Amino acid sequence: MTLKTKPERITEVNKEVEKHGVKVLEQYAVLGPYDFVSLVEAPDNESVFKMSVDLGSRGTIKILSMPATKIDDLIKSLK
Repeated sequence: MTLKTKPERITEVNKEVEKHGVKVLEQYAVLGPYDFVSLVEAPDNESVFKMSVDLGSRGTIKILSMPATKIDDLIKSLK
C-alpha cells in the first residue's frame, strides 16, 4: 500500500513504534535524501534499536538514528 492511496499510514506506524516504548514527539515531511523526520523519545538506545530492527526488517523503510543530548545535559556530563 502506498502513501498516495493511504496517507494516514504515516501516523498509523506511530502505534507500532509505541509498542517498543518509544514515543513520537514530532513528525515532519522533508525534501532531500529522506522523506520524513520523526523526533522520538525513548527510555534508552536499546528501545530505539529494537524498534528500528522491527520496522526496518519489513524492507519498506530505511532508518537513520541520531541519538541526541540536550546541550545543558552534555555540559553537565563533561564537568
